[in-house]
Amino acid sequence: MTTTRVLVTGGAGFIGSAYVRALLGPSGPPGVAVTVLDKLTYAGNPANLDEVRHMDRFAFVRGDICDAELVDGLVAVHDHVVHFAAESHVDRSILGADTFVRTNVLGTQTLLDAALRHAPKTFVHISSDEVYGSIRAGSWPETDPLRPNSPYSASKAASDLIALSYHRTHGLDVRVTRCSNTYGPHQYPEKVVPLFITRLLDGEPVPLYGDGHNVRDWIHVDDHVRAIELVRSRGRPGEVYNIGAGHELSNRQLTGLLLRACGAGWGMVSYVEDRKGHDWRYSVDFTKIRTELGFAPRKDPATGLAETVDWYRTHRSWWEPLPRRTERGQKANSTKVPP
Repeated sequence: MTTTRVLVTGGAGFIGSAYVRALLGPSGPPGVAVTVLDKLTYAGNPANLDEVRHMDRFAFVRGDICDAELVDGLVAVHDHVVHFAAESHVDRSILGADTFVRTNVLGTQTLLDAALRHAPKTFVHISSDEVYGSIRAGSWPETDPLRPNSPYSASKAASDLIALSYHRTHGLDVRVTRCSNTYGPHQYPEKVVPLFITRLLDGEPVPLYGDGHNVRDWIHVDDHVRAIELVRSRGRPGEVYNIGAGHELSNRQLTGLLLRACGAGWGMVSYVEDRKGHDWRYSVDFTKIRTELGFAPRKDPATGLAETVDWYRTHRSWWEPLPRRTERGQKANSTKVPP
């Protein structure tokens, strides 16, 4: 059997590691070998890969996607690139955009240049629904223009356009995914779901932006990575695929589900000033991936969030050291944290 070699950037992070575990797990495709390239910044955790570390089909390289020499050598010996590596926290991008532009834009370009030199390659670029901006009603199809509102989403929109330009200009097999808000185990507790869970489990209040009426579509990480694998294995070159679940919740509704799952009441909620440029609502139309590739989400938010709470409750050793890492190496905004 011919081995398909997949390079996964950012594979020690939340969604990237879930994808690697799925790819190398018992239900994963046969004949796949994976190399993870990860810089191991604060959100990258080697423990996320413990389940697959012993496998002979797995390799790990610590490094920066902006390191052209390192990237070139790795891309040269792999068949597919699945590109998760990114700075992804909106509040951090508001405080300082330079790291976001460097990693999300220049890092993506570095990978694309290497893929072009060593073509043919399949390059799956993992993006976000935030590139579309905010929508009051309806859902964005893939053909909608990009209207990003934060430095983070602007950097992701730029990387999307650069990636697609390599297909249109050079014929590189580029496929882009734009997914709604993802939650599940192994998520670094600066994002709203793990932040609220870990605080509630410790008996601490949780911060809710503004009136809590901002709306997001929520998808479990297992559903997200299944969709990505469908795009890698069956998607079409040059295409964008929205990934959604159709599970829209206001932040207040989400908070209610998390309070219930953690056995807490509304007295544990502290209302805080809304953040700058807080997009009102995100909603992607995922008809394309459903009809072309047969994708359908399997996990509803009530079930998925309850399972996620159980995971954090039983994996304190995974998350309890993380705030200390943040305090030493990164300045986290511990009060105002968006989904």
